[in-house]
Amino acid sequence: MDQAEFLFQILLPVLMDGLAVTLKLIVLTAPFGLVLGILVAVGRVYGSKNISLICKGAVAFIKGTPLLLMLFILYFGLPSVGITLSAFMASLVGFVMCNGAYNSEYIRGAISSIKEGQIIAAQALGMTRMQAVRHIILPQALIRAIPGLSNEFIYLIKYSSLAYMLTVIELTGAGKMVATKYFEYTEVFVIVGAIYLLLVTITTIAVMLIERKVAVPGMTQSGRNMLDIL
Repeated sequence: MDQAEFLFQILLPVLMDGLAVTLKLIVLTAPFGLVLGILVAVGRVYGSKNISLICKGAVAFIKGTPLLLMLFILYFGLPSVGITLSAFMASLVGFVMCNGAYNSEYIRGAISSIKEGQIIAAQALGMTRMQAVRHIILPQALIRAIPGLSNEFIYLIKYSSLAYMLTVIELTGAGKMVATKYFEYTEVFVIVGAIYLLLVTITTIAVMLIERKVAVPGMTQSGRNMLDIL
């Protein structure tokens, strides 16, 4: 079998199937992770003492636990207490928890950078505290948090490969299967790496475009300057 036949008839079709699973994991994780991050960040900054403490503890636990260990707990550990998740669902839940925890830190930092006087001014105009947070603080905070959130999205692209450890045949898992069967490890993993690099590059450019679209003068400059260089 020549290299062209191996590449186009065997490797690429399998990798495309794995890539579809990877993209499905990313597309499902990202929005839920963002929503979870917003809720946890708001809970930590504006919630009651108990809510803030719970959010802080949950973030500390997730950040301090290796993601692979968390996936093992969700997939192999939960059945012992009567909760059984499929490999894909366990991976998704683990990724959402991890993504949400780190997103919450970026958003919390962005919220803390906004002056408290804006909430006071909003309340003087008749808004409740939560209305002020929702309509005034969060829009600004999310813009400021874009660089951090984009980094976490890139991490998500890469750590989605851990789903293979739960038998989810995503991109890395598909490559591993072909490499093991045909003993073409170098060629296979170079191509797998190139696909991940392409995904990260597309994400980076998309984030720069988003930053340019939503930029407020004086708030976000780095993304616009980098895009001009490209």
